[in-house]
Amino acid sequence: MKILVLCSGGDAPGMNKFVWSLYKKFKKETFYAYSGFSGLVKGQIFPLRNIVERKSKNCAGIVIKSSRCPEFKEEKFFKLGLANAKKFDVVVILGGNGSEKGAKALFENGVNTIFVPATIDNDVEESSYSIGFDTAVKEGIYAIKNTMPSIYSMNNSCLFEVMGRKHDAICQEVAKAVQADYVICNKESLDYEKIKDVILKKLVRSDSACVVVRENIVEVEKIAEKLNLMLGADIVKTQVVGRTQRGGEPTARELKLAKCFAKETVRLIKTKVFGVRILMNDKDETIVKEFI
Repeated sequence: MKILVLCSGGDAPGMNKFVWSLYKKFKKETFYAYSGFSGLVKGQIFPLRNIVERKSKNCAGIVIKSSRCPEFKEEKFFKLGLANAKKFDVVVILGGNGSEKGAKALFENGVNTIFVPATIDNDVEESSYSIGFDTAVKEGIYAIKNTMPSIYSMNNSCLFEVMGRKHDAICQEVAKAVQADYVICNKESLDYEKIKDVILKKLVRSDSACVVVRENIVEVEKIAEKLNLMLGADIVKTQVVGRTQRGGEPTARELKLAKCFAKETVRLIKTKVFGVRILMNDKDETIVKEFI
């Protein structure tokens, strides 16, 4: 049996654990598409044994590389990828919502696919967890806890922008863990008057406000600039947590759940169950559902 694995979209801590676990079971039968759907379209497909290493299995990032490939939606590029995918008995795809759509499209055109949610945004429909989320939250907490003492020392307040694209899961979890004074998770919660009041109440007590902001709402620097104008002082600072949330060392839970996803993938391959998504429920148990 020839097995192809690819990662599409952004990388996520725990992906390497999944890929290693899959390789360990099938060895020479496993191949990878370099940089996801892009490699599938270009025919950049190689034996997994050429690149996978035991020492990288618990590291962040992804050894087989990942990228966004919007052209895969175009018919001529999709047909190229489809032709290459049909050379394999099963194609395992890790990624977010866009990758899931790609996996479904391939399946509907005759390719045996299995989709695994792997995105720090944790926004795959019907799955309570996706590979990378726990580590992304951990890194957001780390950044804030190691910055706020300095913010406090300078009698400032700080806006921390965390990742999440259009989903607020990371933002909410990080804010809860650090007991943030205010959370901007969508445009409706961007209330400048309320935020100003929170900062002033902290200021009069010689304290500092911690505000957690989800990316892709308004540039965090612009939010700070407006608040400073309203306050009449340059006391609101900013920090973009950014890609450290992708590159943090995977948590123990992350590695455990990535292995769970891999174990279920192996079972499905051996029993020849394809055209499915491997999801996870609130009890950290994998569940298998067909594409919707």
